[in-house]
Amino acid sequence: MTTAASMHASPDAGFDQPFAMLSACHERLYRMLQLLERLAAHLPDNGCDPHAVGAARDLTRYFDVAAPAHHEDEERHVLPALRAAGDDAFAAQLEQEHHEMRRRWAELRANLALVIDRSWCDAAVGAGFDHWRQFATLYRAHTASEEEHAFPGVRAALDADAQRAMGREMAARRGLSI
Repeated sequence: MTTAASMHASPDAGFDQPFAMLSACHERLYRMLQLLERLAAHLPDNGCDPHAVGAARDLTRYFDVAAPAHHEDEERHVLPALRAAGDDAFAAQLEQEHHEMRRRWAELRANLALVIDRSWCDAAVGAGFDHWRQFATLYRAHTASEEEHAFPGVRAALDADAQRAMGREMAARRGLSI
Protein backbone atom coordinates (compact mmCIF):
# COMPACT_ATOMS: atom_id res chain seq x y z
CA MET A 1 0.00 0.00 0.00
CA THR A 2 1.31 3.44 -0.87
CA THR A 3 0.98 6.07 1.84
CA ALA A 4 -0.14 9.62 1.24
CA ALA A 5 3.32 10.94 1.98
CA SER A 6 4.76 9.09 -0.99
CA MET A 7 1.84 10.07 -3.23
CA HIS A 8 1.85 13.78 -2.50
CA ALA A 9 3.29 16.05 -5.12
CA SER A 10 3.68 19.69 -4.20
CA PRO A 11 1.11 21.90 -5.89
CA ASP A 12 2.31 24.07 -8.74
CA ALA A 13 0.29 26.95 -7.31
CA GLY A 14 1.18 29.34 -4.55
CA PHE A 15 -0.80 31.74 -2.43
CA ASP A 16 -0.09 34.45 -4.99
CA GLN A 17 -2.64 32.54 -7.11
CA PRO A 18 -5.34 31.78 -4.52
CA PHE A 19 -7.80 30.03 -6.83
CA ALA A 20 -5.06 27.85 -8.29
CA MET A 21 -4.07 27.07 -4.68
CA LEU A 22 -7.66 26.16 -3.79
CA SER A 23 -7.81 23.86 -6.82
CA ALA A 24 -4.45 22.32 -5.92
CA CYS A 25 -5.86 21.62 -2.46
CA HIS A 26 -8.75 19.81 -4.14
CA GLU A 27 -6.29 17.68 -6.10
CA ARG A 28 -4.58 16.70 -2.86
CA LEU A 29 -7.99 16.00 -1.34
CA TYR A 30 -8.81 13.62 -4.21
CA ARG A 31 -5.55 11.74 -3.55
CA MET A 32 -6.43 11.49 0.14
CA LEU A 33 -9.89 10.14 -0.70
CA GLN A 34 -8.24 7.52 -2.93
CA LEU A 35 -5.97 6.61 -0.03
CA LEU A 36 -9.03 6.25 2.22
CA GLU A 37 -10.64 3.90 -0.30
CA ARG A 38 -7.45 1.86 -0.66
CA LEU A 39 -7.22 1.61 3.12
CA ALA A 40 -10.80 0.31 3.27
CA ALA A 41 -9.89 -2.37 0.73
CA HIS A 42 -6.61 -3.16 2.51
CA LEU A 43 -7.85 -3.58 6.09
CA PRO A 44 -10.03 -6.70 5.76
CA ASP A 45 -7.19 -8.81 4.38
CA ASN A 46 -4.19 -7.20 6.08
CA GLY A 47 -5.43 -5.67 9.29
CA CYS A 48 -3.46 -2.96 11.02
CA ASP A 49 -0.14 -3.62 9.36
CA PRO A 50 2.41 -0.79 9.12
CA HIS A 51 1.00 0.34 5.76
CA ALA A 52 -2.49 0.66 7.20
CA VAL A 53 -1.26 2.52 10.27
CA GLY A 54 0.76 4.93 8.11
CA ALA A 55 -2.19 5.57 5.82
CA ALA A 56 -4.50 6.18 8.79
CA ARG A 57 -1.99 8.65 10.25
CA ASP A 58 -1.68 10.48 6.92
CA LEU A 59 -5.45 10.69 6.57
CA THR A 60 -5.89 11.91 10.13
CA ARG A 61 -3.23 14.59 9.72
CA TYR A 62 -4.74 15.79 6.43
CA PHE A 63 -8.36 15.93 7.60
CA ASP A 64 -7.43 17.38 11.01
CA VAL A 65 -5.19 20.16 9.64
CA ALA A 66 -5.30 20.82 5.89
CA ALA A 67 -8.99 20.23 5.22
CA PRO A 68 -10.20 22.61 7.97
CA ALA A 69 -7.77 25.31 6.79
CA HIS A 70 -9.07 24.89 3.25
CA HIS A 71 -12.69 25.12 4.39
CA GLU A 72 -11.82 28.27 6.30
CA ASP A 73 -10.28 29.75 3.13
CA GLU A 74 -13.54 29.12 1.32
CA GLU A 75 -15.70 30.38 4.18
CA ARG A 76 -13.69 33.60 4.47
CA HIS A 77 -13.33 34.34 0.76
CA VAL A 78 -15.50 32.28 -1.57
CA LEU A 79 -18.79 32.13 0.33
CA PRO A 80 -18.96 35.88 1.09
CA ALA A 81 -18.26 36.64 -2.58
CA LEU A 82 -21.05 34.28 -3.62
CA ARG A 83 -23.41 36.02 -1.20
CA ALA A 84 -22.32 39.44 -2.47
CA ALA A 85 -23.17 38.25 -5.99
CA GLY A 86 -26.66 37.29 -4.81
CA ASP A 87 -26.09 33.53 -4.71
CA ASP A 88 -27.08 33.08 -1.08
CA ALA A 89 -28.66 29.65 -1.61
CA PHE A 90 -25.52 28.19 -3.19
CA ALA A 91 -23.30 29.71 -0.50
CA ALA A 92 -25.59 28.27 2.19
CA GLN A 93 -25.46 24.84 0.51
CA LEU A 94 -21.65 24.84 0.42
CA GLU A 95 -21.48 25.96 4.04
CA GLN A 96 -23.93 23.24 5.11
CA GLU A 97 -21.83 20.67 3.26
CA HIS A 98 -18.75 21.87 5.19
CA HIS A 99 -20.65 21.24 8.44
CA GLU A 100 -21.75 17.81 7.25
CA MET A 101 -18.20 16.87 6.19
CA ARG A 102 -16.89 17.91 9.62
CA ARG A 103 -19.57 15.78 11.30
CA ARG A 104 -18.78 12.77 9.13
CA TRP A 105 -15.06 13.28 9.67
CA ALA A 106 -15.53 12.94 13.43
CA GLU A 107 -17.08 9.49 12.90
CA LEU A 108 -14.43 8.40 10.43
CA ARG A 109 -11.63 9.75 12.60
CA ALA A 110 -12.73 7.45 15.41
CA ASN A 111 -12.34 4.46 13.05
CA LEU A 112 -8.90 5.63 11.92
CA ALA A 113 -7.82 6.04 15.55
CA LEU A 114 -8.56 2.33 16.00
CA VAL A 115 -6.31 1.54 13.03
CA ILE A 116 -3.54 3.75 14.39
CA ASP A 117 -3.84 2.07 17.80
CA ARG A 118 -3.89 -1.32 16.04
CA SER A 119 -7.18 -2.15 17.76
CA TRP A 120 -9.32 -2.05 14.62
CA CYS A 121 -11.45 -5.05 13.86
CA ASP A 122 -14.45 -5.67 11.60
CA ALA A 123 -16.80 -5.24 14.54
CA ALA A 124 -15.29 -1.84 15.37
CA VAL A 125 -16.22 -0.49 11.96
CA GLY A 126 -19.75 -1.84 12.24
CA ALA A 127 -21.62 -2.20 8.96
CA GLY A 128 -18.46 -2.14 6.91
CA PHE A 129 -17.10 0.88 5.15
CA ASP A 130 -20.33 2.47 3.92
CA HIS A 131 -19.78 5.64 5.94
CA TRP A 132 -16.23 5.86 4.55
CA ARG A 133 -17.63 5.70 1.01
CA GLN A 134 -20.35 8.23 1.84
CA PHE A 135 -17.70 10.61 3.20
CA ALA A 136 -15.68 10.31 -0.01
CA THR A 137 -18.77 10.71 -2.20
CA LEU A 138 -19.88 13.86 -0.36
CA TYR A 139 -16.42 15.41 -0.58
CA ARG A 140 -16.09 14.66 -4.30
CA ALA A 141 -19.50 16.12 -5.13
CA HIS A 142 -18.79 19.18 -3.00
CA THR A 143 -15.42 19.94 -4.58
CA ALA A 144 -16.78 19.36 -8.09
CA SER A 145 -19.51 21.90 -7.38
CA GLU A 146 -16.95 24.41 -6.15
CA GLU A 147 -14.66 23.86 -9.14
CA GLU A 148 -17.47 24.04 -11.71
CA HIS A 149 -19.64 26.77 -10.22
CA ALA A 150 -18.22 28.63 -7.23
CA PHE A 151 -14.59 29.27 -8.12
CA PRO A 152 -15.08 30.51 -11.71
CA GLY A 153 -17.72 33.06 -10.74
CA VAL A 154 -15.90 34.34 -7.69
CA ARG A 155 -12.56 34.50 -9.53
CA ALA A 156 -14.19 36.58 -12.26
CA ALA A 157 -15.81 38.88 -9.69
CA LEU A 158 -12.58 39.62 -7.77
CA ASP A 159 -10.06 41.98 -9.32
CA ALA A 160 -6.31 41.34 -9.12
CA ASP A 161 -5.90 43.38 -5.92
CA ALA A 162 -8.68 41.49 -4.16
CA GLN A 163 -7.17 38.16 -5.23
CA ARG A 164 -3.73 39.23 -3.96
CA ALA A 165 -5.26 40.24 -0.62
CA MET A 166 -7.07 36.91 -0.49
CA GLY A 167 -3.82 35.01 -1.09
CA ARG A 168 -1.94 37.07 1.52
CA GLU A 169 -4.63 36.38 4.12
CA MET A 170 -4.64 32.66 3.35
CA ALA A 171 -0.85 32.52 3.66
CA ALA A 172 -0.79 34.62 6.84
CA ARG A 173 -3.18 32.26 8.63
CA ARG A 174 -0.65 29.51 7.91
CA GLY A 175 2.25 31.61 9.19
CA LEU A 176 3.57 32.31 5.69
CA SER A 177 4.10 35.50 3.74
CA ILE A 178 3.96 36.16 0.03
